[in-house]
Amino acid sequence: MFRSRSWFGSGGLWKPKNPHSLEHLKYLYNVLSKNQTVSENNRSLLVETLRSIAEILIWGDQNDSTVFDFFLEKNMLSFFLKIMKQKCGSYVCVQLLQTLNILFENIRNETSLYYLLSNNHVNSIIVHKFDFSDEEVMAYYISFLKTLSLKLNSHTIHFFYNEHTHDFPLYTEAIKFFNNSESMVRIAVRTLTLNVYRIHDKSMLKFIRDKTAAPYFSNLVWFIGNHVYELNGCIRDNAEHEVRIKLADIVAEHLDHLHYLNDILCLEIDDLNQVLTEHLLQRLFIPLYVTSLGKGAMDARSKTPKVSSILSLFLLSQVFLIMTHAPLVRLLANILINGNESIFQFKPEVTPPKLRLSSISTMEMDNSEESSSNLSNENITLEDTSGGINHKNDVESMQEDRISCSSAEATIDKLKAIEELYFQTNPNVTDLTQRIILSSIFESMDTTENDYAPLFTLCLLHALYDNSGIDAELLNTFFHGGIVNLDPESERTSRRAYNDQLVDRLIAIICLGVKYESKKFLKMNI
Repeated sequence: MFRSRSWFGSGGLWKPKNPHSLEHLKYLYNVLSKNQTVSENNRSLLVETLRSIAEILIWGDQNDSTVFDFFLEKNMLSFFLKIMKQKCGSYVCVQLLQTLNILFENIRNETSLYYLLSNNHVNSIIVHKFDFSDEEVMAYYISFLKTLSLKLNSHTIHFFYNEHTHDFPLYTEAIKFFNNSESMVRIAVRTLTLNVYRIHDKSMLKFIRDKTAAPYFSNLVWFIGNHVYELNGCIRDNAEHEVRIKLADIVAEHLDHLHYLNDILCLEIDDLNQVLTEHLLQRLFIPLYVTSLGKGAMDARSKTPKVSSILSLFLLSQVFLIMTHAPLVRLLANILINGNESIFQFKPEVTPPKLRLSSISTMEMDNSEESSSNLSNENITLEDTSGGINHKNDVESMQEDRISCSSAEATIDKLKAIEELYFQTNPNVTDLTQRIILSSIFESMDTTENDYAPLFTLCLLHALYDNSGIDAELLNTFFHGGIVNLDPESERTSRRAYNDQLVDRLIAIICLGVKYESKKFLKMNI
């Protein structure tokens, strides 16, 4: 009787020879059952057991459905939670997260995926208080969240977002790390948010718009603004080789941010786009990029800290090269071409407000980010205090952001108010007496001091001309001296008009560039 091992094998008492079998999973279940309390003596055993469980489940997903049936019958994910809740150290936590990441990354069968998500254990793992001061734990945790976001669709979204309690831990926990010191973490957060936004679930998108859009976008824009100031500092110290390397990294990071913002806008989610457009214009593009184009006495008119005009030209050229969302680029282009002196009295909305996000449990933030987190059943407060643009942290600030986020009409009205207040209504674009921004751009084409400003000015003009989001009438008004709506027949039969002030400056640059003794060669696409 004892020679037959089938009776003992069914209970998982002995380790089967075949590692890819239901009997082996039963054996591993028996190991977990006997080692529910983590100690120094069983840590290695638990780590190996967790690794083997992931391997068997992936095999069972493709070969034997009874494997998942047993896994769910015994509620084995609950063992993961029990182990996490103990002070088991990073060694075991890393293996747990790695096992979960491998498992969800390789599951192909939808039914198996639904089984794993059905008991809400995954959401409990997401909100668990991990020790994020450990870089390895942080890396595997954020990778786990990103992997989960790749599994999102119109069906699985309901396992993560609870419409009745308005809980969405996968999203709200992830965006707390939008400004983490590790670039890999920041990139993963951006990827996750895009994966979430792509899901066309009205209730979920409404939750994001009403509860998180304004504070998240505000903090994101504030973070980008700080990068711009850091970039400006590197330019001032460009003599040092190490600073130049850092400069290249910051520029690359800034361009990544612009591509990320453009990816959000290209999803064409109207409510989110309106909130993001408002924040970009009122908190970054106008108060920092545009007003930095002013020179001399103009800078004193705005109380917002400035960056160099050369950097401003570069940043604006990149905005128009990368972003094509029509309501945003049209308004920004209109400001550059028709903006009057009032733009320098522009009062940006204070940034960033505290980031309040619905969640289902508490979580401590990474201390290296100097962030604070106070979480209740209703909201969480996140605040970065690393410096940069000044900001207030009071109830009124959050109330204003909630209102601006939840009312699309209010956002549209704000954008129209900018257009009415800061634009020069004189249709003659060659009249620069009131077009302060355009006048500054033309002044930047002067090559007397250096050719940096002319080069980036040409880049800006080229980007404006090629941007598909800007309407042809505005471009014709600028490049063709106020003549609009030129039909093809008129172009063939009459001499094409042009902005003589612009062309005169372009000719001056060309003449200077072709001189034999000149070292100022500027390639232009005119």
